Amino acid sequence: MALDSKQCEAFLGVAETGSFEQAAVRLHLTPSAVSLRVRALETALGQALVVRGRPCRATRAGRQLLQHLQRTRLMEQDLLSGLAGAPDGGEGFFQAALAVNADSLATWLLPALAPVLARERIVLELVVDDQAHTDALLAAGLVNACVAAEAHAMRGCVAEPLGTMRYRLVATPAFAAQWFRRGLTRAAAQRAPAVVFNRKDLLHADALLRTLGLPASAYPTHYVPASEPFVAAIRLGLGYGMVPQLQIGDALERGELVDVLPEAATDVPLYWHRWAQQSPRLEALAHSAMAAARGVLR
Repeated sequence: MALDSKQCEAFLGVAETGSFEQAAVRLHLTPSAVSLRVRALETALGQALVVRGRPCRATRAGRQLLQHLQRTRLMEQDLLSGLAGAPDGGEGFFQAALAVNADSLATWLLPALAPVLARERIVLELVVDDQAHTDALLAAGLVNACVAAEAHAMRGCVAEPLGTMRYRLVATPAFAAQWFRRGLTRAAAQRAPAVVFNRKDLLHADALLRTLGLPASAYPTHYVPASEPFVAAIRLGLGYGMVPQLQIGDALERGELVDVLPEAATDVPLYWHRWAQQSPRLEALAHSAMAAARGVLR
């Protein structure tokens, strides 16, 4: 059987907007017409594609169809742009979405992608999430690629190693002198305020559990969910935390920061996840990111 383009368009509208009403506005139809088309597609495929609610959500089968339709749309846009005339892909820009962890975005990612974004005329939507969760955004069809800590690619995708980001548990010398006079012991860690990115970020908790046997609930914590303010909070002496080596620079050598527990250093491997079949411009984006990352990451 062949997929009906109008039914697929209606499903795509509902899946991307989360609403039959918003999909109707996008398609210049009534909500009932959108519903009829989605229902007809579900009947033809013999599976439910959308969980009706506020917002609507794609089922597992719906997510598979959503991923297929989004990839097809991007490849069609890329083809039409290339056929428009200019060797560089035409005058129009190609829209892509990338899920990335905040620390990569704050350090190596944009310098890596800037040349290819300009050359290939790509405009990028960046979706920031913890590296342990970005692959779920790719699985849901919300992005075209992601930087993730997961080594295994899901079906239909490829996961390429980028390298590892090393994190060090650091504080200012004054903070360490106040709270860790005898070193970062279990008792000292229970009293000293920590700085953690957000509640999804488990690097600090895992490091203290591994080295001191201390659970996350055992110490006071600041949550600062932005990379530069996070580092600024530590530099201001509000607490101590796990900072990427790339963001520390030579602050340890200059004595601006101290490593309060060297054995807590953690290497986080990162991978570029992408669809096995994708447009030439997304391929160029992937190759540029991988080449640059391997020159910067460990």
